[in-house]
Amino acid sequence: MTETTQQVASFASAILVGVDFGLPHFDGELEELGLLAETAGLKPVGKIIAKRKAPDAALFVGSGKADEIKLMAQMLSAQEILFDQALSPAQQRNLERHLGLPVNDRTLLILQIFAQRARSHEGKLQVELARLQYLSTRLVRRWSHLERQSGGIGMRGGPGESQIELDRRMIGESIKRTKDRLVKVKKQRQTQRRQRDRRDTFNISLVGYTNAGKSTLFNALTKAKSYAADQLFATLDTTTRQLYLGEAGKSASLSDTVGFIRDLPHSLVDAFSATLQEAVDADLLLHVVDAANPNFPEQIAEVQRVLADIHADGIPQILVFNKLDALEKEQMPLQLVGSYEVSGKSVPRLFVSAQSGQGFSALRLRLAGELLAARPVIELLTDPAD
Repeated sequence: MTETTQQVASFASAILVGVDFGLPHFDGELEELGLLAETAGLKPVGKIIAKRKAPDAALFVGSGKADEIKLMAQMLSAQEILFDQALSPAQQRNLERHLGLPVNDRTLLILQIFAQRARSHEGKLQVELARLQYLSTRLVRRWSHLERQSGGIGMRGGPGESQIELDRRMIGESIKRTKDRLVKVKKQRQTQRRQRDRRDTFNISLVGYTNAGKSTLFNALTKAKSYAADQLFATLDTTTRQLYLGEAGKSASLSDTVGFIRDLPHSLVDAFSATLQEAVDADLLLHVVDAANPNFPEQIAEVQRVLADIHADGIPQILVFNKLDALEKEQMPLQLVGSYEVSGKSVPRLFVSAQSGQGFSALRLRLAGELLAARPVIELLTDPAD
C-alpha cells in the first residue's frame, strides 16, 4: 500500500491470530490476513500462531493461548484482535470478555472490505444482505441490554417481546426486503444477457484469485479504465465491455468479476450470486493466475472450489498465468503456451504480462480460435429485396 506515515499512524492497531489445525492451506506467516487487515484500514502490529487438533469450544484457542494474546495486546497497545478463521458467535463473545478488546474474524474483515468497495446498486445490495445475515447470528455478541423485555403499551413489539427478539424480527424483515430487491436486479441482468444471446454474442468471463491482476488484464484487453490496484478485492462490481478480436473478425463480450479468496464465506458466495452469474453464463472462462505467487497451486484449487459451488466448473477454461514481468530469471517458463492439469483435466495455459502486453498476441489468437469454434461464420445467401 502507498499510505503516508500520518495515514498509517491513524489506523487502528491489530494483532493477527492464526490457528494451525494441520490443514494443507494454512498460512503460517498470516500474510493474506495482514493484507486483508491493511485493505480494511487496520495496522497489524503483531501476530500469534497456535497449533491445535480442534478448536476450543469456548475460546477457540484455549485459555492459555488467550492469555498470551492478552499479554501481547497490552505490550503492543493493540486495539483489536483479528482471527484468520471464522469464529462462532459464542467464541467471539467469550474472547472479547476474556481479552477486553474487540475480536473479529476473517468473515467480518472481508465483509468490511466489500462494504468499502461496493460501488454499484447491485454490489451495495449484495454486501448489505451478507452483512445482515452475519449480524443476525451475533445479536447477543456485544449488546447484553438487548435481553431486556420491551413490550407493552406505547412501545414497538408485542407484549413481553424482548429487545433482542424485536431486533431479530427487524433484521429478518430487512433481509427479506434486500432479497426481494436483488431478485429484481437479477431479472434486469437476465434481460441484458438475453439481449446479448439474441445478438449471438460470445461471452467470456475473467475469474481468479483476488489480486491476480484480472482488472489490469481486462483494461489492457478492452482499453477500458476500470479501477485496478495492487490490493485485495480492488474490484467488486462486474464490468462488461466489448472485445474486438481482429483475428476472428468478430467481437466478444468480456466481463470482469469479483476475485475469489481462500475460505470465502458461503454467505458471500450466495450474496454475490448475481455478480458471479456472469461466470455461470459464460461460454469461456479466463482463469487468471498470479504466476509470481508461490502459492498459486492452492489459489487455483480455491477458485475451482468456488466455481464448483456456483456450478460453473463445467465451462471451458483457459489458464492465464499473469505477471510474467514479475518472475525471476530462473522462474521464467520455457514456453509461453502450453497446458496445465486442473482437477484431473488438461487445460490450455498461456503466460502473459498485463502490464507490458507480453504474450497478448498468443492470447488473442487463442480467444479468436475459441470464438470461431463456438460461433462459426455462416454465409447466408439472401435475396437483397427481402
